[in-house]
Amino acid sequence: MIRPRFRAKDSVRQNAELTIALDAMGGDHAPQVVVKGAAIARTRHPKVKYLFVGDEKRIKPLLAKRKALAKVSDILHTEIAIGADDKPAVALRSGRQSSMRLALDAVADGKAHAMVSAGNTGALMAMAKFALRTLPGIDRPAIASFFPTLRGESVMLDLGANLECDADNLVQFAIMGSIFAQNVFGVLEPTIGLLNVGSEEMKGHDELKQASAKLREMQLPGIYHGFIEGNDIPNGTTEVVVSDGFSGNIALKTAEGMSKLYGEFLKRTFRSSIAARLGYLLAAAAFRKLRVRLDPRRYNGAMFLGLGGVCVKSHGGTDAFGYANAIGVAVDLVIQGFNDKLAEELARIAAQQNAALPPSAAAAI
Repeated sequence: MIRPRFRAKDSVRQNAELTIALDAMGGDHAPQVVVKGAAIARTRHPKVKYLFVGDEKRIKPLLAKRKALAKVSDILHTEIAIGADDKPAVALRSGRQSSMRLALDAVADGKAHAMVSAGNTGALMAMAKFALRTLPGIDRPAIASFFPTLRGESVMLDLGANLECDADNLVQFAIMGSIFAQNVFGVLEPTIGLLNVGSEEMKGHDELKQASAKLREMQLPGIYHGFIEGNDIPNGTTEVVVSDGFSGNIALKTAEGMSKLYGEFLKRTFRSSIAARLGYLLAAAAFRKLRVRLDPRRYNGAMFLGLGGVCVKSHGGTDAFGYANAIGVAVDLVIQGFNDKLAEELARIAAQQNAALPPSAAAAI
């Protein structure tokens, strides 16, 4: 059973009728995992319909084994798929009829409310920016995902879409992360932290210092905490963690690696002696809870925030349970009306900034 992370009312989810486009050929185990993941997601979203985009000869037999899913699914056929090693620029030029691009086009054309892909991240970002464009007030979309913390969960962005960011990019990430935390975590005034090499104001490069100064002066949809360090992420010091894509991706991969390392250490420890094995048996129930809490599949589904449509990236090597959670992320973002609320907040901030300018400067914008 899918364990929902979101705090939206279940009745809202169950009553939603929307279509999710799935890049059925994206990922290490496509299309099997994609179809099985959609079947699992139906237990949480029984009224959602699916548009499978990919090779019909491979998708149709899989759907035939799941009649309930087949009844709410359509197939858009294409035999072209974006490879894991394809460069984004090449994929953008030559992949117009690929399963990834056609799934994005379905969102852009209003045939689907959101899309999910486990394919090439760089290609997906390039195609999504071209097909869906960015929202007014957003220069660059950001990859955002969940982090388990001692206080619950946080959202961190950017996780690799933008390796270099200026102060304005970081400010926009802070706004997007705040709106996300409000609507997904249910936090009225989420705290925002800028990831830095120290919490002192004099530390960090110029872009971080400039972003910090701007955030302190703005009327944000949240509370600006200031600079935070890497250990503040698992501590849950802030609900929103803002970073450039270079630092964010390193933090993400380090956290994933450390989780696997501690898991392996625990296995070796409890296999080290008979007494240790007995200790494991006595604590088995507690370790099952820990395993569920830290299961990376529960946090699968990175969001491309700032686009003109909902696009969710699943981990390429995930299983059906993880893929189902990625679908759940897409569904909940649509139901929460995240993009509409983000656009409203961006318009409010733009109006606020224009009001603070001299009349001649405001007219020139």
